[in-house]
Amino acid sequence: MDFETFYNQHSLLLWLTVLWVLPWKGVALWKASKKNHLKWFIALLILNTFAGLEILYIFIFSEMKNKKGDKD
Repeated sequence: MDFETFYNQHSLLLWLTVLWVLPWKGVALWKASKKNHLKWFIALLILNTFAGLEILYIFIFSEMKNKKGDKD
């Protein structure tokens, strides 16, 4: 099956996935950049986890305090 056939059969699912992932990724990247979490920023930018990693970062890891003064 080529991409065009796949897209024609599953375009709604693909668009819903994009609309789900992009806002989470944007917020997570924004928070990581504001907190100077370079390693998190790179991981969030490269890895595609269908927003799973982004949601964890936003609600858990970005709120954790680092013993080194919240540096990466």
